[in-house]
Amino acid sequence: MAIKKITYILIFSLIALHALVFAEKAKIPESADFWSDYPAEELGGFLISKMTDEELLAQIFMFGWEGVEPSGHIKRWVSERGLGSVKVFGRNARNTEEVAKSVTALQRLSQTNRFRIPLYVATDQEGGWIRHIKGNTSDTPGNMAIGASGYPIDSYWSAYYISREISALGINMNFAPTVDVYSNRESTVIGPRSFSDNPEYVGELGSAFVAGSLAAGVIPTAKHFPGHGDTSLDSHGKLPEINIDMKTLEERELIPFKYLITENIPAIMSGHLSFPLILKNGEPASLSKTFLTELLRGKLGFRGLIITDDMMMNGATLFAGSMSKAFTLAIEAGNDIILSSYDTPLDEPLWDKNIELMKKDPEFKEKVRAAALRVVVSKLNYFKEKNAAPLYPDIAGLKSKIPDPDGEMFFLNQACRSITAHKKGAFPFVQKNERILLCGQNQFPDFFSEAEKRFSDCNYFKFDYNAGPNFIEWTEDNLPSLASNYDVIIFCVSDPSSARMVSCLKKLGKKVIILSVLTPVYVLDYDWADTILLGYSYSPYSFKALYGALCGDFEPRGTLPLR
Repeated sequence: MAIKKITYILIFSLIALHALVFAEKAKIPESADFWSDYPAEELGGFLISKMTDEELLAQIFMFGWEGVEPSGHIKRWVSERGLGSVKVFGRNARNTEEVAKSVTALQRLSQTNRFRIPLYVATDQEGGWIRHIKGNTSDTPGNMAIGASGYPIDSYWSAYYISREISALGINMNFAPTVDVYSNRESTVIGPRSFSDNPEYVGELGSAFVAGSLAAGVIPTAKHFPGHGDTSLDSHGKLPEINIDMKTLEERELIPFKYLITENIPAIMSGHLSFPLILKNGEPASLSKTFLTELLRGKLGFRGLIITDDMMMNGATLFAGSMSKAFTLAIEAGNDIILSSYDTPLDEPLWDKNIELMKKDPEFKEKVRAAALRVVVSKLNYFKEKNAAPLYPDIAGLKSKIPDPDGEMFFLNQACRSITAHKKGAFPFVQKNERILLCGQNQFPDFFSEAEKRFSDCNYFKFDYNAGPNFIEWTEDNLPSLASNYDVIIFCVSDPSSARMVSCLKKLGKKVIILSVLTPVYVLDYDWADTILLGYSYSPYSFKALYGALCGDFEPRGTLPLR
């Protein structure tokens, strides 16, 4: 162990020395800051060499905040500590103008620090199911719909238009694409966020997504390394255990990441995922030197930023025992940016204890220094490019950019290409003058509004997404009688509860059409239905496309991206 520790100290000392040599060669003046005109490696080395322990540590932290406007805590982290990055969550994004104002306020604070290093501003705008920035942004069909369309260029343009919208808000980093392979059909946290269960196909579509993001000036971040697709558990609640060996991991979950590393993906998110057949101590990959330093950096050759998934998730903190210890383990494992969904008081133990450790442990300090150097050099390369997202977004011009005017037509066309006829009845699937009962979720108003544009004689049976057992039982007792008065029942299935409810119509003797949104796995064996169309999303574009297919506007040609 002593030899290993000495080796780590030597490695990170060489990194620091390399940076200092660059700074000396460039003869950078003491007054230089982030915006001084020097090569990124040289200027980055200079800035790191001048930083205090506190400035180094702050540069590798990323925090969110409570409420719409940035909190007093997050502002102090930026102005007093020199916080390196922030993340915009759905709770902060009531409308796009407020998001732009928040980004502007925080970036202005970042420019009051002595090195004037701007913030990375991140969000989760995957498309489809996961869309943290709402307001006027495009509600897109999502990854599985892209997989169903069969065109990698759809992945490119989806990322491009999504990224162009968030870039207009000053958001410069997106935690997308999700390149988890849909290995486990019971997965409730990944589902339609995955492109496919085919690792090579996921890698191909993920690479196209990365290219589209970069073309629009936003840094993509592939997730969740080394792969979240083979578990039905959500790491927000507990630490998922994925019982596969290294051979399976390499031949399946790692394939998409290998594609993206070859394409020089700039950032990868580490997942709170345990692989007990690979690491018997049960540590999550996000806190593991084996997974991050030895596998991701060493064996796979990744040179970009490694960013943790949210450290507020129980999957990380339960293993570590405390938030401060989880942060320490994340740094030691090789992460460059440590993400917490909420900001903390300035005297939080996660800060004090890690600063204390930096002063006591040279190896730990060099880990922090190396991570901070990667972050700063990455920022220098990004922010000095003409394509970078603006520090101070043009708030007055947002309405002309969001939703993206070019993206709107694309997303509708892409939704149409994705629609999959899993079971075909007579085409067109709905005839004129048929009496129609629409059964769908209150949370999906477009399911009803798009029908109203098409059908003059229809009625409604509405229920909540993820309905409870009492309502399901009531529906099973009462819906068949109600439905018997109609010629056609069009039922929206999105989850296990709605899949169970539609089953009560199995022996009714009426035409039943199922419109599947989100993951289609709940209806794949419902051969008793007359027609099953897969839309993969509750996006307005997807519902418009589903009804277009129902009424014969086009013949659905999408392919189920699950084998």
